[in-house]
Amino acid sequence: MQEQNSLSDFDYFPAEKSLSKVAEKAFSRLSFTFTKEHLEAIIHSALSPDASDNDRYVLACILKNAQVASQGVYPLCQDTGIANIFAWKKGSFASENAFKELTEGVRKIYDEKKLRFSTTVPSSFYEEFDPKNNLPAQISIFDSDCALAPTPSFVKDAPQDSLSFLFCAKGGGSSNKTSFIQGTKAFLTKERFSALMKEELEHFGTSACPPYTIAIVAGGLSPEQNLLALKLASMGAYDGMTYKANEYGFRDKELEELAIKIASESGYGSQFGGKKFALSAIVVRLPRHGASCPISFGVSCSAHRNLKAILTKEGLYLQKTVANPSELEGFEKAVAQAEKNAKNEGAKAQNERIVTSEGNISSVLETLDTAKPGDRIILNGKILVARDAAHARWQKLIDAGQPLPEYTKKYPICYAGPARTPEGKIIGSFGPTTAGRMDVYAESLMSRGAARVTLAKGNRSKGWTTACKKYGSFYLGTPGGIAALIASEYIVRQEIIDYEELGMEAVRLVEVQNLPCFVITNKNGEDFYER
Repeated sequence: MQEQNSLSDFDYFPAEKSLSKVAEKAFSRLSFTFTKEHLEAIIHSALSPDASDNDRYVLACILKNAQVASQGVYPLCQDTGIANIFAWKKGSFASENAFKELTEGVRKIYDEKKLRFSTTVPSSFYEEFDPKNNLPAQISIFDSDCALAPTPSFVKDAPQDSLSFLFCAKGGGSSNKTSFIQGTKAFLTKERFSALMKEELEHFGTSACPPYTIAIVAGGLSPEQNLLALKLASMGAYDGMTYKANEYGFRDKELEELAIKIASESGYGSQFGGKKFALSAIVVRLPRHGASCPISFGVSCSAHRNLKAILTKEGLYLQKTVANPSELEGFEKAVAQAEKNAKNEGAKAQNERIVTSEGNISSVLETLDTAKPGDRIILNGKILVARDAAHARWQKLIDAGQPLPEYTKKYPICYAGPARTPEGKIIGSFGPTTAGRMDVYAESLMSRGAARVTLAKGNRSKGWTTACKKYGSFYLGTPGGIAALIASEYIVRQEIIDYEELGMEAVRLVEVQNLPCFVITNKNGEDFYER
């Protein structure tokens, strides 16, 4: 869809000239609300006749999550992201202290809105610490006529003497899906490029919270130009780019349609099987050096947090978002339809079961004993919350010949790093992180009685499923991209029980009530995504 370049798509703040305030307003808005276009794409997918019941269920959860987050307390995603700021200077607009002022705006809003501090800063090549401010931000400012990558059309259409912005809160899960190939002319045939697309898109898997916005860039005068164009394309910067071939850069409609077809046929769907693996796709072709053809693939996840802004000498124009998603046409129908389907399935299916965790992992395993991949689970009770840094600490204990903490053997382990807790609330936005990052610990933990039941998102390695079969373990998945909903509706208590200095990666004991899950891998090593 071609973007609308009219400033009617922007709210106007007269006399607003502070770059710090621009960053504050932008990240405050994009952390809690979506654009109308993005929400309508989710609604359209949920109501599509070819959507599976699981597609509709996940998409309805994402819509309900957007409604909760729009109240401005719980951010849309627990990973409130690295602050990315791209700006294009037009005419004689002055921006001498731009980096300092924008950084200050990021620092202030991430603190005031209790957004998650996700950055780690090296103290040596191998050791890191939490700076507790989510800095540094990634800031790039270009001249509108000589940017490293093609200039977005909204920048070209901006008023003279202005500074145009594209703000993004980029989470680690979607960034980790970026792939890059330093190819050659040989890739530029219909058959070979189509085959490459199929291979790369299916490798995305579900761990970055689909449905995705897919971006693909072929060409570029350097690897750096290619990857920058990919980043901007995934953020919506090139939605208005022409489909007509030219020497500066253009979109390819046929390949975009092929990308959506491949995504639909992958079977992944919106995380738990179906057709709605992607909301949209953009494929960009750039000029290249005759000896090389850089090619990159990337995604923006369902928490598609990108926002445009234009600062002039008179005031600020900030892209509009939806303050109350439930008022959009089709919202209530999409949610009601999914809830009805889930209720009907639960009533007639023998495979939905309630699992209670109270510190006896054997009891949890017994309840799950005959569960098959795809079975729905309602989880109640206490779960351990720990992710990368905590797992690394446990591995150090093992390497030193020391025993694991007893708590690792008593509860299901959920991989998550919540946002900071808003005042008066139990916990901040809480959602599962990518399971595959913990796969390296399969043997060392399961052989010692830990990680017998894990909870996260996305597909896992063959090594993990093999370990599940060897040790009679289970891996459960819960929808990604619904962190505000989980924090507000499903978590009733939390406490930090170890490694408090790790910030969002501290080990927590969390009590959940009626948390929806799916069996992904069972004790026989049967895997949902392999089907």
